[in-house]
Amino acid sequence: MARNGGRVGYRAAEAEQACLRRRRRPKASKLALCPRLRAEVEARLSLRWSPQQISGFLKVEYAQDPEMQISHETIYLSLFVQSRGALRKELTRHLRTRRLVRQPRKQLSSGRGQIVDKIMISERPAEVADRAVPGHWEGDLLLGSKNNGIGTLVERSTRYAMLFTLPNGFSAERVSRALAKTVMTLPASLRRSLTWDQGPEMADHVRFTIDTGLAVFFCDPRSPWQRGSNENTNGLLRQYFPRGRSLAGVTQDELDRVADELNGRPRQTLGWHSPAQKLAEFMEQSSSAGGATTA
Repeated sequence: MARNGGRVGYRAAEAEQACLRRRRRPKASKLALCPRLRAEVEARLSLRWSPQQISGFLKVEYAQDPEMQISHETIYLSLFVQSRGALRKELTRHLRTRRLVRQPRKQLSSGRGQIVDKIMISERPAEVADRAVPGHWEGDLLLGSKNNGIGTLVERSTRYAMLFTLPNGFSAERVSRALAKTVMTLPASLRRSLTWDQGPEMADHVRFTIDTGLAVFFCDPRSPWQRGSNENTNGLLRQYFPRGRSLAGVTQDELDRVADELNGRPRQTLGWHSPAQKLAEFMEQSSSAGGATTA
Protein backbone atom coordinates (compact mmCIF):
# COMPACT_ATOMS: atom_id res chain seq x y z
CA MET A 1 0.00 0.00 0.00
CA ALA A 2 2.84 2.37 0.84
CA ARG A 3 4.44 1.96 -2.59
CA ASN A 4 1.09 2.56 -4.35
CA GLY A 5 -0.07 5.87 -2.90
CA GLY A 6 -0.62 5.06 0.77
CA ARG A 7 -3.98 4.84 2.53
CA VAL A 8 -5.23 8.05 0.97
CA GLY A 9 -4.02 7.73 -2.62
CA TYR A 10 -4.24 3.94 -3.09
CA ARG A 11 -6.22 2.80 -6.16
CA ALA A 12 -6.55 -0.95 -6.77
CA ALA A 13 -6.52 -0.91 -10.57
CA GLU A 14 -3.49 1.39 -10.75
CA ALA A 15 -1.68 -0.64 -8.08
CA GLU A 16 -2.25 -3.85 -10.04
CA GLN A 17 -0.81 -2.36 -13.22
CA ALA A 18 2.19 -1.04 -11.32
CA CYS A 19 2.73 -4.48 -9.80
CA LEU A 20 2.68 -6.08 -13.25
CA ARG A 21 5.28 -3.61 -14.49
CA ARG A 22 7.54 -4.18 -11.49
CA ARG A 23 7.49 -7.96 -11.67
CA ARG A 24 8.60 -8.12 -15.30
CA ARG A 25 11.98 -9.79 -15.70
CA PRO A 26 13.67 -8.58 -18.86
CA LYS A 27 16.81 -10.60 -18.10
CA ALA A 28 17.26 -13.96 -19.79
CA SER A 29 16.59 -17.19 -17.93
CA LYS A 30 19.37 -19.12 -16.20
CA LEU A 31 19.38 -21.72 -18.97
CA ALA A 32 19.88 -19.03 -21.59
CA LEU A 33 22.71 -17.40 -19.64
CA CYS A 34 24.66 -20.60 -18.92
CA PRO A 35 25.42 -22.76 -22.01
CA ARG A 36 27.13 -25.40 -19.86
CA LEU A 37 24.01 -25.85 -17.72
CA ARG A 38 21.75 -25.84 -20.77
CA ALA A 39 23.86 -28.54 -22.45
CA GLU A 40 23.70 -30.71 -19.33
CA VAL A 41 19.91 -30.33 -19.04
CA GLU A 42 19.34 -31.07 -22.73
CA ALA A 43 21.55 -34.15 -22.56
CA ARG A 44 19.56 -35.54 -19.60
CA LEU A 45 16.23 -34.73 -21.25
CA SER A 46 17.40 -36.67 -24.29
CA LEU A 47 17.91 -39.66 -21.98
CA ARG A 48 14.24 -39.29 -20.92
CA TRP A 49 15.05 -38.03 -17.43
CA SER A 50 12.28 -35.96 -15.87
CA PRO A 51 12.98 -32.30 -14.95
CA GLN A 52 12.79 -33.27 -11.27
CA GLN A 53 15.37 -36.03 -11.74
CA ILE A 54 17.65 -33.60 -13.58
CA SER A 55 17.33 -30.99 -10.84
CA GLY A 56 18.07 -33.53 -8.11
CA PHE A 57 21.04 -34.99 -10.01
CA LEU A 58 22.59 -31.55 -10.54
CA LYS A 59 22.30 -30.72 -6.83
CA VAL A 60 24.30 -33.86 -6.01
CA GLU A 61 26.74 -33.81 -8.94
CA TYR A 62 27.50 -30.05 -8.73
CA ALA A 63 26.96 -29.48 -5.02
CA GLN A 64 29.73 -26.83 -4.90
CA ASP A 65 28.72 -25.05 -8.12
CA PRO A 66 25.49 -22.99 -7.78
CA GLU A 67 25.67 -21.99 -11.43
CA MET A 68 25.08 -25.63 -12.41
CA GLN A 69 21.93 -26.04 -10.29
CA ILE A 70 18.38 -25.33 -11.38
CA SER A 71 14.85 -26.08 -10.17
CA HIS A 72 12.61 -28.47 -12.07
CA GLU A 73 10.01 -25.71 -12.40
CA THR A 74 12.48 -23.56 -14.34
CA ILE A 75 13.11 -26.45 -16.72
CA TYR A 76 9.36 -26.91 -17.23
CA LEU A 77 8.98 -23.19 -17.90
CA SER A 78 11.67 -23.30 -20.54
CA LEU A 79 9.91 -26.22 -22.24
CA PHE A 80 6.27 -25.13 -21.99
CA VAL A 81 6.24 -21.31 -21.85
CA GLN A 82 7.18 -19.73 -25.17
CA SER A 83 8.39 -16.47 -23.66
CA ARG A 84 10.76 -18.33 -21.33
CA GLY A 85 11.91 -20.96 -23.81
CA ALA A 86 15.65 -21.59 -23.60
CA LEU A 87 15.50 -25.30 -24.44
CA ARG A 88 14.82 -26.88 -27.79
CA LYS A 89 11.06 -27.42 -28.11
CA GLU A 90 11.46 -30.89 -29.58
CA LEU A 91 12.82 -32.06 -26.22
CA THR A 92 9.23 -32.20 -24.92
CA ARG A 93 8.84 -35.51 -26.77
CA HIS A 94 11.26 -37.05 -24.26
CA LEU A 95 9.01 -36.19 -21.31
CA ARG A 96 7.02 -39.08 -19.87
CA THR A 97 3.61 -37.83 -21.10
CA ARG A 98 4.87 -36.06 -24.28
CA ARG A 99 2.35 -33.31 -23.61
CA LEU A 100 2.93 -29.68 -24.53
CA VAL A 101 1.19 -28.50 -21.34
CA ARG A 102 1.21 -29.89 -17.82
CA GLN A 103 -1.91 -31.77 -16.74
CA PRO A 104 -2.97 -33.73 -13.64
CA ARG A 105 -2.81 -37.50 -13.84
CA LYS A 106 -5.89 -39.68 -14.24
CA GLN A 107 -6.36 -42.87 -12.26
CA LEU A 108 -6.98 -46.03 -14.25
CA SER A 109 -8.96 -49.03 -13.08
CA SER A 110 -8.68 -52.65 -14.16
CA GLY A 111 -10.50 -55.90 -13.56
CA ARG A 112 -9.10 -58.89 -11.68
CA GLY A 113 -9.64 -62.63 -11.88
CA GLN A 114 -9.79 -65.24 -9.16
CA ILE A 115 -6.60 -66.80 -7.78
CA VAL A 116 -6.70 -70.13 -5.94
CA ASP A 117 -4.62 -70.62 -2.76
CA LYS A 118 -3.35 -67.06 -2.80
CA ILE A 119 -1.44 -65.55 0.13
CA MET A 120 -2.57 -61.99 0.74
CA ILE A 121 -0.31 -59.01 1.27
CA SER A 122 -1.43 -58.77 4.90
CA GLU A 123 0.61 -61.94 5.56
CA ARG A 124 3.75 -60.53 4.01
CA PRO A 125 6.77 -60.29 6.40
CA ALA A 126 7.46 -56.91 8.00
CA GLU A 127 10.89 -56.69 6.35
CA VAL A 128 9.17 -56.36 2.96
CA ALA A 129 7.15 -53.33 4.01
CA ASP A 130 10.07 -51.34 5.45
CA ARG A 131 12.23 -51.88 2.32
CA ALA A 132 15.29 -52.42 4.52
CA VAL A 133 16.38 -55.70 2.91
CA PRO A 134 16.80 -55.97 -0.89
CA GLY A 135 15.38 -58.98 -2.69
CA HIS A 136 11.66 -58.28 -2.43
CA TRP A 137 10.09 -57.60 -5.83
CA GLU A 138 6.87 -56.18 -7.25
CA GLY A 139 5.62 -57.36 -10.63
CA ASP A 140 2.98 -56.70 -13.25
CA LEU A 141 2.26 -56.82 -16.98
CA LEU A 142 2.62 -53.80 -19.25
CA LEU A 143 -0.02 -54.26 -21.93
CA GLY A 144 0.23 -53.32 -25.57
CA SER A 145 -2.41 -53.53 -28.29
CA LYS A 146 -4.10 -56.71 -29.55
CA ASN A 147 -3.60 -58.89 -26.48
CA ASN A 148 0.18 -58.60 -26.16
CA GLY A 149 2.50 -57.22 -23.52
CA ILE A 150 5.70 -57.56 -21.51
CA GLY A 151 6.50 -58.47 -17.91
CA THR A 152 7.93 -55.93 -15.46
CA LEU A 153 9.71 -56.46 -12.13
CA VAL A 154 10.91 -53.82 -9.67
CA GLU A 155 12.99 -54.43 -6.54
CA ARG A 156 11.40 -52.55 -3.63
CA SER A 157 14.53 -51.39 -1.83
CA THR A 158 16.70 -50.23 -4.76
CA ARG A 159 13.93 -49.69 -7.39
CA TYR A 160 15.99 -51.80 -9.77
CA ALA A 161 13.89 -52.88 -12.79
CA MET A 162 13.92 -56.03 -14.88
CA LEU A 163 11.83 -56.60 -18.03
CA PHE A 164 11.00 -59.79 -19.90
CA THR A 165 9.21 -60.66 -23.12
CA LEU A 166 5.97 -62.61 -23.45
CA PRO A 167 5.97 -63.31 -27.20
CA ASN A 168 3.24 -65.94 -27.12
CA GLY A 169 0.73 -64.15 -24.92
CA PHE A 170 0.26 -64.09 -21.17
CA SER A 171 -1.50 -67.22 -20.09
CA ALA A 172 -0.71 -68.29 -16.51
CA GLU A 173 1.66 -71.02 -17.68
CA ARG A 174 3.61 -68.74 -20.02
CA VAL A 175 3.90 -65.94 -17.48
CA SER A 176 5.04 -68.35 -14.77
CA ARG A 177 7.70 -69.84 -17.05
CA ALA A 178 9.03 -66.48 -18.30
CA LEU A 179 8.96 -64.98 -14.81
CA ALA A 180 10.84 -67.93 -13.32
CA LYS A 181 13.48 -67.74 -16.05
CA THR A 182 14.02 -64.04 -15.29
CA VAL A 183 14.27 -64.23 -11.50
CA MET A 184 16.57 -67.24 -11.60
CA THR A 185 19.23 -65.02 -13.19
CA LEU A 186 19.46 -63.25 -9.82
CA PRO A 187 21.73 -64.34 -6.97
CA ALA A 188 19.97 -66.13 -4.10
CA SER A 189 20.32 -63.07 -1.85
CA LEU A 190 18.03 -61.14 -4.20
CA ARG A 191 15.31 -63.79 -4.40
CA ARG A 192 13.11 -63.31 -1.33
CA SER A 193 9.52 -62.52 -2.31
CA LEU A 194 7.25 -61.25 -5.08
CA THR A 195 4.17 -59.04 -4.76
CA TRP A 196 1.61 -59.08 -7.62
CA ASP A 197 -1.96 -57.98 -8.17
CA GLN A 198 -4.82 -60.44 -8.55
CA GLY A 199 -4.61 -60.82 -12.31
CA PRO A 200 -5.34 -64.27 -13.80
CA GLU A 201 -1.84 -64.40 -15.30
CA MET A 202 -0.58 -65.42 -11.82
CA ALA A 203 -2.94 -68.37 -11.42
CA ASP A 204 0.08 -70.70 -11.61
CA HIS A 205 1.80 -69.00 -8.66
CA VAL A 206 2.19 -72.23 -6.66
CA ARG A 207 4.27 -73.82 -9.42
CA PHE A 208 6.30 -70.62 -9.72
CA THR A 209 7.09 -70.69 -5.98
CA ILE A 210 8.15 -74.33 -6.17
CA ASP A 211 10.44 -73.63 -9.14
CA THR A 212 12.07 -70.48 -7.74
CA GLY A 213 11.66 -70.47 -3.97
CA LEU A 214 10.01 -67.02 -4.09
CA ALA A 215 6.82 -66.66 -2.07
CA VAL A 216 4.13 -64.74 -3.97
CA PHE A 217 1.91 -62.27 -2.09
CA PHE A 218 -1.21 -60.78 -3.66
CA CYS A 219 -2.47 -57.22 -3.33
CA ASP A 220 -5.98 -56.42 -2.21
CA PRO A 221 -8.47 -55.81 -5.07
CA ARG A 222 -8.23 -52.40 -6.71
CA SER A 223 -5.22 -51.41 -4.59
CA PRO A 224 -2.40 -50.55 -7.05
CA TRP A 225 -0.64 -48.44 -4.40
CA GLN A 226 0.28 -51.68 -2.60
CA ARG A 227 2.84 -52.23 -5.36
CA GLY A 228 3.57 -48.57 -5.93
CA SER A 229 7.17 -48.96 -7.08
CA ASN A 230 6.03 -51.17 -9.95
CA GLU A 231 3.18 -48.80 -10.84
CA ASN A 232 5.65 -45.92 -11.00
CA THR A 233 8.04 -47.88 -13.19
CA ASN A 234 5.25 -48.91 -15.55
CA GLY A 235 4.45 -45.22 -15.93
CA LEU A 236 8.07 -44.52 -16.84
CA LEU A 237 7.98 -47.35 -19.37
CA ARG A 238 5.19 -45.62 -21.27
CA GLN A 239 7.85 -43.20 -22.50
CA TYR A 240 9.29 -46.12 -24.44
CA PHE A 241 6.13 -48.14 -25.09
CA PRO A 242 3.16 -45.75 -25.51
CA ARG A 243 -0.38 -46.99 -25.01
CA GLY A 244 -1.83 -48.56 -28.14
CA ARG A 245 1.53 -49.73 -29.47
CA SER A 246 1.87 -53.44 -30.18
CA LEU A 247 4.55 -55.07 -28.03
CA ALA A 248 4.50 -58.37 -29.92
CA GLY A 249 7.76 -57.66 -31.75
CA VAL A 250 9.75 -56.27 -28.84
CA THR A 251 12.96 -58.26 -28.29
CA GLN A 252 14.70 -59.07 -25.03
CA ASP A 253 17.71 -57.04 -26.17
CA GLU A 254 15.48 -53.99 -26.56
CA LEU A 255 13.95 -54.54 -23.12
CA ASP A 256 17.43 -54.91 -21.60
CA ARG A 257 18.47 -51.57 -23.11
CA VAL A 258 15.37 -49.85 -21.75
CA ALA A 259 15.91 -51.40 -18.31
CA ASP A 260 19.56 -50.25 -18.31
CA GLU A 261 18.44 -46.72 -19.11
CA LEU A 262 15.82 -46.73 -16.35
CA ASN A 263 18.25 -48.18 -13.84
CA GLY A 264 20.74 -45.43 -14.65
CA ARG A 265 18.35 -42.59 -13.81
CA PRO A 266 18.72 -40.85 -10.43
CA ARG A 267 15.70 -41.21 -8.11
CA GLN A 268 14.58 -38.75 -5.48
CA THR A 269 13.58 -41.56 -3.14
CA LEU A 270 17.16 -42.90 -3.36
CA GLY A 271 18.76 -39.55 -2.51
CA TRP A 272 19.27 -38.87 -6.22
CA HIS A 273 21.32 -42.02 -6.68
CA SER A 274 20.36 -44.49 -9.37
CA PRO A 275 18.88 -47.98 -8.86
CA ALA A 276 21.98 -49.46 -10.48
CA GLN A 277 24.21 -47.69 -7.97
CA LYS A 278 22.12 -48.86 -5.02
CA LEU A 279 22.07 -52.46 -6.24
CA ALA A 280 25.83 -52.38 -6.79
CA GLU A 281 26.31 -51.09 -3.22
CA PHE A 282 24.22 -53.94 -1.84
CA MET A 283 26.08 -56.56 -3.87
CA GLU A 284 29.42 -55.13 -2.74
CA GLN A 285 28.30 -55.22 0.91
CA SER A 286 27.05 -58.79 0.53
CA SER A 287 30.33 -59.85 -1.05
CA SER A 288 32.33 -58.21 1.74
CA ALA A 289 30.18 -59.82 4.42
CA GLY A 290 30.55 -63.22 2.74
CA GLY A 291 34.30 -62.79 2.54
CA ALA A 292 34.51 -61.82 6.21
CA THR A 293 32.40 -64.84 7.20
CA THR A 294 34.61 -67.17 5.16
CA ALA A 295 37.75 -65.71 6.69
